[in-house]
Amino acid sequence: MERLTGLDASFLYMETPQVQMHVGFACVFSPENMPGGYSFHTISQRIARAAQEHYALRRRLVHVPLDLHHPLWVDDPDFDVIHHVRHVALPAPGGEEELGAMVGRIYSTPLDRSRPLWEAWVIEGLERGRFCLFMKFHHAAVDGVAGSELVMHLLQTSPEPGPERPIAPREPDRIPTDLEMVSFALRSKLKAPAQFANVLSQSVKFVDTVVKRRRDPEQDAGGTPLVAPRTPWNGAVSARRKLANARVPLETIKDIKNAFGTTVNDVVLAIAGSVLRRYLLERGALPSAPLTAVCPMSVRQKSEHGQANNKVSAMFVCLYTNIEDPVERLKEIHKTTKGAKAEHNALGADTLQNWAELAGPSVFASAVRFYSTRNLADRHRPIHNLVISNVPGPRFPLFLEGARLEAIYPLGPVMEGAGLNLTLMSYLDAIDFSFLVDAELVPDVWEMAHMTTAALEELLLAARAHRASQFPAAEAAPPTPDIPAAPALPREEPAPVAAAPSVEPPVVEPPVAKPPVVEPPVAKPQATKPPVAKPQPGGAAHSKPAPVQLSLVEETPAKKRKKGPKARRRKPGVGEAPERVGGEPGAVAARPAKTDQATKPAKADAATKPTKATKPTKADTATKATKTATGDAKAADERPTPTKRRRRKPSAKRQPPG
Repeated sequence: MERLTGLDASFLYMETPQVQMHVGFACVFSPENMPGGYSFHTISQRIARAAQEHYALRRRLVHVPLDLHHPLWVDDPDFDVIHHVRHVALPAPGGEEELGAMVGRIYSTPLDRSRPLWEAWVIEGLERGRFCLFMKFHHAAVDGVAGSELVMHLLQTSPEPGPERPIAPREPDRIPTDLEMVSFALRSKLKAPAQFANVLSQSVKFVDTVVKRRRDPEQDAGGTPLVAPRTPWNGAVSARRKLANARVPLETIKDIKNAFGTTVNDVVLAIAGSVLRRYLLERGALPSAPLTAVCPMSVRQKSEHGQANNKVSAMFVCLYTNIEDPVERLKEIHKTTKGAKAEHNALGADTLQNWAELAGPSVFASAVRFYSTRNLADRHRPIHNLVISNVPGPRFPLFLEGARLEAIYPLGPVMEGAGLNLTLMSYLDAIDFSFLVDAELVPDVWEMAHMTTAALEELLLAARAHRASQFPAAEAAPPTPDIPAAPALPREEPAPVAAAPSVEPPVVEPPVAKPPVVEPPVAKPQATKPPVAKPQPGGAAHSKPAPVQLSLVEETPAKKRKKGPKARRRKPGVGEAPERVGGEPGAVAARPAKTDQATKPAKADAATKPTKATKPTKADTATKATKTATGDAKAADERPTPTKRRRRKPSAKRQPPG
């Protein structure tokens, strides 16, 4: 026996004939590998055994007289699984829409509070011989995480049914008398004023911290309640529900998350914002202000897993449906979720639970009924537009008596004033979206579900474009074509060939592919001995020196460096007269007594018969190999024409004696 917490009991008080506070899981199975085939009896026996194993499936409520305090959980001494397992079949053709209509109808039925607050519906007649097991729990008993753990307890991780574990005998709880419950409630009421003062002082500090954070322009802010715009599903709700579902690959969402540096929850919220924007645009009902969603958050510690209760809080998130660009919308959602989490941490995870403990059952329930029956949700601005919840699921396959689990569609409650609940759950390599709506406010919910694929593709294309802009070579480079190997070069490594489509790389010819042939840049027939240039009056020579002398006596840079100061003496250029000695007009400069043999002027027949001194050596071949006939011809074309040189007046130092 245990008492409900204030948060658990609040879900009992918020329930009205129009609002059912249920948590559901629609599990679709393929019975191909079931031993002996599908059997309803086999499924019901497995559910009955799971109920005997888990206390949360056998407990029921005991109300305190006059609703002086929250109810109690006690083990039901009259528990019988026959009151909880149902059997129905879908109409033809048994598709997704028929399943959604059936699940919505079952969800709309209130649970019997005189029995344990759960039901199991086996739905047959699905396409391809499949069946569905719809588990429905009251939110006062479990939250999303605790409900998924109960479903996992019912399933197995192997297609082969394991050995049955022995069930320990149990003793039914003693139900306390009315006097005991009233006396305990009165003692608790005496402590209420001190608890109220403590919770109020803590809340004031937390609110002050959030207000200061909101005033800081550099801090990201979360969503704000009571400022949400009105949409077609914001208003007083009815009791009818309708379900539509969709499935998206988990790896695709992770690719989008990695491309923009966000989280999986951010991408999910961006997909939801895109779906709602498309839906409202088609109906001409898109408000100028962004939509606001309330997102439940699990505050369950690791040591609290396995407990069937509520450990949740909530944060408000802006979906930025007024932004057309999906990338910009995702970035803004990332900022608002960061701000919402920071504000939630500032308020404290236990603030909501502490205030729920102080709520009086009778006052709370009466206020909720008054708000619902007067349709006050139509007379003020919505607190929020919808609820978006993300429940983590298993990444390994599950089975029910050999039937393989294919999909899990989670369901959350539709709140008064917000006729749309979007709940997600991951399983294996996919995420299942469940759109549970008020059937009168949103009659075409399947159109909303079909827009999920388009919203995902929109973000995926944007992620690919963003990645291509950052890594163009990795995204756009075509396969490298087969390029023939270039011949090896003797002195340098071959340059890397750039990968370019439909462009043949140039073939690099080595400079020593052919033996160099030294040819004069002028015509070969020069057998006649050219006249020796003699100084003429006026200092100009009428005959040109043989051009071949320039190429044969041309000095390499290495030889010029060896000669040192002697190389500084200026030689007569082409068409210039030899230098005079002492300024006398007929005197020719005396030839040095000893000079390097390689620098001596070549004879007239050097063009046709080169001497030993003028033959190019192997060392000179590599230097002169690059000087082809084209280069020599260019040098010949650029040779200056004979010009007259002015006679230099002899200086005083160089006057001849006498």
